[in-house]
Amino acid sequence: MSAQTTSTSRSGPTGGMPAPPALPPLTGPALALLTIAAALSTFMEILDITIANVSIPTIAGALGVSPSQGTWIISAYSVAAAIAVPLTGWLAKRVGEVKLFSISVLAFTLMSGLAAFSVNLEMLVVLRLLQGLVSGPMVPLSQTLLVRNFPPEKRGAAMGLWAMTVILAPIAGPLLGGYISDNFHWSWIFLINIPIGLFGGITIWTLMHKRESPTFKLPLDVVGLVLLVVGVGSLQLMLEIGKDYDWFASPFITALGITAVVALTFFIAWVLTSPDHPIVELQLFADKNFCYGVILLAVGFMTYFGTVVIFPLWLQMVMGYTSAQAGLAMSPIGIFMLVLSPIIARNIMRLNLRALATFAFTVMGAVSLWNTQMSLDVGFWDIVNPRLVQGIGMACFFLPVQTLMLSNITPDHMAGATGLSNFLRTLGAAMGTAISVTAWEHLASDHHSRLVENVSRYSPASNEYLGTLQAGGLSPQQGYAVVERMINAQSYMLATNEFFLYCAVAFFALIGMVWLTRPKKNPVVTMGH
Repeated sequence: MSAQTTSTSRSGPTGGMPAPPALPPLTGPALALLTIAAALSTFMEILDITIANVSIPTIAGALGVSPSQGTWIISAYSVAAAIAVPLTGWLAKRVGEVKLFSISVLAFTLMSGLAAFSVNLEMLVVLRLLQGLVSGPMVPLSQTLLVRNFPPEKRGAAMGLWAMTVILAPIAGPLLGGYISDNFHWSWIFLINIPIGLFGGITIWTLMHKRESPTFKLPLDVVGLVLLVVGVGSLQLMLEIGKDYDWFASPFITALGITAVVALTFFIAWVLTSPDHPIVELQLFADKNFCYGVILLAVGFMTYFGTVVIFPLWLQMVMGYTSAQAGLAMSPIGIFMLVLSPIIARNIMRLNLRALATFAFTVMGAVSLWNTQMSLDVGFWDIVNPRLVQGIGMACFFLPVQTLMLSNITPDHMAGATGLSNFLRTLGAAMGTAISVTAWEHLASDHHSRLVENVSRYSPASNEYLGTLQAGGLSPQQGYAVVERMINAQSYMLATNEFFLYCAVAFFALIGMVWLTRPKKNPVVTMGH
């Protein structure tokens, strides 16, 4: 940022007063409160992305609409949040990190409370849209505030806790959403945010308003903002609803895709050539560690979310598990994450980050290969064990890659870097969800086509099996129905195995990119102050 843009005023309670001198890092109870408030705020925001997913049928029924219409509750939030996250860097420099974070958390809490009292779908969708817009700065700024205000020797532990909230919240969301839908009114999905949000917003402001970041008189890049909103909004909407419209077989989805490509292409060209202060700092990609780190983060989360989405679908659609049973089978992934993340965080300055990230991708690739050995008669513990081991890989993945990515970023660019990286991580997760479900169903369709070729009246094996079924009291039609169910189950089983094979290839391929980074000897200290 050029010197001419620096303002002598500060955002927050100091108004037009000169900036106070730098204060020492927080200690004791204040440090603990900061960590808890930032972590809970982050957890709340990420939880809200997934908590409503499993509750769509319940909410849609209560509001008198179809489940397909109810999916706009998810789409509105996701599209708005995707647009808002990249703006974090610009907004933080204009308003101040502490003020922006506190406003975002409290506004998010207000929108949550209002959403709980929605009387129709239109009202709920609008409030979810507003909720997504104000949520954008929450995750990147919670990370920035922890890094900037913790003493160097304790930043690793703080980032370890922050990393756990980012990874565990998407797993907890469906479990909590399903439990609330089954046992309480759907409005509690949003009402539970109120005490968390009030605690987070008020606590952060109380502790940090005297430690506000410098602010700058930045002009609004209107052209860049319009291109960003159109491009990111079109892309996210395409990913959210593409499956329901059969992707590019639909003119609407095709139009969204073309709009996204054109708008984002012009956006990149505009940002890189505009003489004014860009609304997103794409120049950060000039740093190799940031560039490769973002790719590792985005592709890693895209592949991870693909596995997280497909596995419970397979358990419920093919294996006959209930939502609660599927959630129980998935939950062990958090055990080793909870145990190992704080240990890794405390020792991050002494660890070989590239070796640790390599180990993480190796473990996740090996677990994906392990999943290719599943069959229709697999037992519960055979399903749980890979999830348990996968938690080891995730514990060793997020924090080392995040540290590598931000190792060269200076404090004045930290909010922009975390906002941009969190946007691409979120976009990667959305792409992983969309691509995985579509790919899984296409793979199942292909396997189904091949399997039915072996079932005909001219096949001795088919006739023998159908004869056995009829001898057991089934009619010919019932016999064919049993065969069709078996073929469907086997098709999705084969598709699941093949899908995890592709995931294994993706995880192993990321190992090579890890070694293109150049970590510093003391990476955490360089992340901010």
